[in-house]
Amino acid sequence: MQDIRRGWAAVVAMFALNGVFLGVWASRVPAVAERYGLSPGGLGLVLLAIGLGAIVSFPLAGRLADKRGAARVTLWLALGHVAAMGPVALAPNVWALVPALFAFGAMQGGMDVTMNAWAGEVEKASGRPIMSVFHGLWSLGAATGAATGFGAVSLGIGITPHFIAVSLLAAVPALLIARGAWVSQTHAADGSEPVFVFPKGALLVVGAVALAAALGEGSVADWGALFLVRVAGAGEASAALGYTVFALAMVTVRVSGGGVVGALGPVRTTRIAGLLAATGAGLAVAVASYPVALAGFVLMGAGYALVIPLAFSRAANDPFVKPGRAIASVATLGYGGVLLGPPIIGFVAEATSVRFSFGVVAALALVISVFAHALQPSVEG
Repeated sequence: MQDIRRGWAAVVAMFALNGVFLGVWASRVPAVAERYGLSPGGLGLVLLAIGLGAIVSFPLAGRLADKRGAARVTLWLALGHVAAMGPVALAPNVWALVPALFAFGAMQGGMDVTMNAWAGEVEKASGRPIMSVFHGLWSLGAATGAATGFGAVSLGIGITPHFIAVSLLAAVPALLIARGAWVSQTHAADGSEPVFVFPKGALLVVGAVALAAALGEGSVADWGALFLVRVAGAGEASAALGYTVFALAMVTVRVSGGGVVGALGPVRTTRIAGLLAATGAGLAVAVASYPVALAGFVLMGAGYALVIPLAFSRAANDPFVKPGRAIASVATLGYGGVLLGPPIIGFVAEATSVRFSFGVVAALALVISVFAHALQPSVEG
C-alpha cells in the first residue's frame, strides 16, 4: 500500500525544486541580457530556445510517464535539470547559451508534465483537492530561487557561481526526500498513438485557459525584472524582488486553494482569478511606479495562482485520455505559454515598448474569465 504522506512530501520536494530552478533563472535575466548585450528582441529570440525545448519535451515526457511511471521519470528529469544548469551558467557566448537554454527548457517542461501526473496520483489517493498546494510549494520554490538572485546581486556574486551553487544545494535534499517514496501507475502504450497529442474537445479549451494563465506567469518570470528596471525605474537588486513578491502571492493563495475552490467551485474561482490578474497587470502598466508595479505583481500572482492547478487537475482526471498524455496535451498549450510567451512578449516589446507588452498580458488575462466554464470537472471531452 502506498504511503500517502511520504508521497505527498516527495511531490512537494519535486515541485519546490522545479520552482527554484525557474526562480533562479528569472532573477538574473537582466544580468544575462547585459552579459551578452541583448536587446529586447534579441532576448526574446534567446528565450525562444527555452520554449522550444519544453514543447519538444512535453509529449515525450507524458508518454514516458505513462510507460515507466510518473514518479520514476520525474526523478530522472530532476537529475537532468541539475545537469542542465551548468551549461547555462558557463556559456561563454550567446551561441553556447541558446542550446544550453534549450536543454534547460526541456528539463523544466518535461518535469512539469511528469510531476503533475505524479501529483494527480497522490491527490486521487488522498481523496482531497490538494493540487493547488503542490503548485503553492512550486511558487515558494520559485520565490526562494528569485530571492537568492536578490542576495547574489546585493553581494556582487556572478551568474555562474550563483546558478551552480543554488541548484546543487536545492537538488540534494529534494532528491533524497523523493527517492523511492512512491510507485506510480503505468499504462500500456498503444502502438497506433502518435507521440504528440494536441488537446481536443473540452481539453482544448482547458489548454487555452492554461495558456492565458501560463503566459502571464512566464512574462513576469522573464520580463518582470526588466519591466521594473526600464518602466518603473528600479535598480537591478530591487527589480529582482518583483518575481519574489509575485511568487509569494501565488504561494499564499495556492496553499489555501482547496478551501477557496471548495467554497466557490472551480468555474467561479477561475472567473474571479482572471479578473484579478487583469487588474494587476493593468495597474502596473497604467501607473508604472515601482511600489504600484509591485502591488500589481502581487495581484497578478494571486490571480494566476489557482488556474494552472485547476487545469491540470481537470486534465489528470479526464475520462477519455490517459493522465500523462492528457496533462502533456494541456501543457503544450499551458506551460508552452510560460516558455513561448516571453519570446512573443519580447517581439512585441521590440516593436512597441516593454510597457505596451504588459498591456497585452492584461488583455489575455481576461481570456481566463471568458472560458472558465471549461474547468468544470463534469465537462466531458
